[in-house]
Amino acid sequence: MFNEKSTDKISKVLNFSYFAEKLLRWYPSNKRDLPWRNTQNPYIIWLSEIILQQTRVAQGLPYFEKFIESYPTVSDLAMAPVEDVLRLWQGLGYYSRARNLHQCAKQIVEDFDGQFPTTYKELLKLKGVGQYTAAAIASFAYKEQVAVLDGNVFRVLSRYFGIDTDISGSKGKKEFQELADAAIPKKHPDEYNQAIMEFGALQCTPKKATCDTCPLQSSCYAFANDLVEKLPVKNKKVKVSTRAFLYHDIVCGDGKVVRTRGPKDIWQGLTDFPLVEFSSPENINPEDSNLFHELQAFSPTVNFEKEKTYKHILSHQKIFSNFVSFNIPEDYQSALEKWADSKGFLFCDSEKLETLGKPQLIVKYLNDKK
Repeated sequence: MFNEKSTDKISKVLNFSYFAEKLLRWYPSNKRDLPWRNTQNPYIIWLSEIILQQTRVAQGLPYFEKFIESYPTVSDLAMAPVEDVLRLWQGLGYYSRARNLHQCAKQIVEDFDGQFPTTYKELLKLKGVGQYTAAAIASFAYKEQVAVLDGNVFRVLSRYFGIDTDISGSKGKKEFQELADAAIPKKHPDEYNQAIMEFGALQCTPKKATCDTCPLQSSCYAFANDLVEKLPVKNKKVKVSTRAFLYHDIVCGDGKVVRTRGPKDIWQGLTDFPLVEFSSPENINPEDSNLFHELQAFSPTVNFEKEKTYKHILSHQKIFSNFVSFNIPEDYQSALEKWADSKGFLFCDSEKLETLGKPQLIVKYLNDKK
């Protein structure tokens, strides 16, 4: 275990200065040219870190650019309707990040007069800002000596120093955080944090690490002991559940019946169609849906293709979805709108639907119908 009192002793044993120096020399000539790298603007840094959580840089970069274009300042983001923020986020997944992003922007404007807190401890008070994000902002924007700890950093530290503590448990996270805090240099903590994350992303990768050109190879414990593929240790496995959705695509003229997803489930606040959930994909049957029978009152033309299933994989769920479409004569529009309202649904035209934030599964289905 590592603590402040033993940092000097540990530094001599583990040679942190050599480790940091090598990373700082490697970084300038190997780093990717990314828009949030050449700034100390905390808004830009915060926005990039939230977008890149559980998202690859290649996927997140276009979203970052769209957000900066739409909301150049934290005040602009705070004033935006949450529906617009969710719409811009569409396709990134983990939509709680988008809601926290918006709430945090409002908190900064309302509680901090539009200015980001300038210390790690104060940044932790912000909505949706955890230890990693607070450390990133504090070091990148304000050069505070506080270490970041993400998947890349876990991997580099585990391999180089030969630590096999399980990183998925609280003990492992505490041990690695203490090691990361002990290793970060007083000078250039911002560049060091960037360097170790970039090193893990480009050089010390999860698979097929480029050890042959690694500047740390000669003193790397994992390389010397043939443990590169075995470190870090992560024993905790996410339990993945399977869900079966039957969506009701109810069309009348240029309008569709939609709904806003509620709390305590995936895709909170996004727009999809009236839904019935079944016990398994094999059991999906439109005629077992009460909605199916209620809609018969509007003389619909019904279409259902059992074999056309949409699969969507989340970190903890596999979603299998079928769609049954109901084309309803326009004579019934007024009655359909009343029915939709009584169910808590909304009848909206295609133009309005386009502006609403939707799960990627719904977007794919709508695109397939064009």
